[in-house]
Amino acid sequence: MVTEVFTRKYCDLHAVRGEKVEATEAIQFAWEGAVREVDACEECKKEHDTRYEPLVDSSRPVKKRRATKKAQQDSASAEGAETAEAGAES
Repeated sequence: MVTEVFTRKYCDLHAVRGEKVEATEAIQFAWEGAVREVDACEECKKEHDTRYEPLVDSSRPVKKRRATKKAQQDSASAEGAETAEAGAES
């Protein structure tokens, strides 16, 4: 026998007031340097969108590219050559 389980999400903004309104949307906002998400109904989502500007999608943060060892050695040798030339000219 197969039993299906349905879970409903309720609007967090209405839940604070003790109301149960089914959530169909999600609101993203920044809080203490992190992006948070709460469930919201269509009415609350529209209100939020008119009141605040939308966040950039930060689901995948941009990673800093590491410099390869070869690039680091090339830049170090170029700096060394510049200091040697400056010393020779003096």
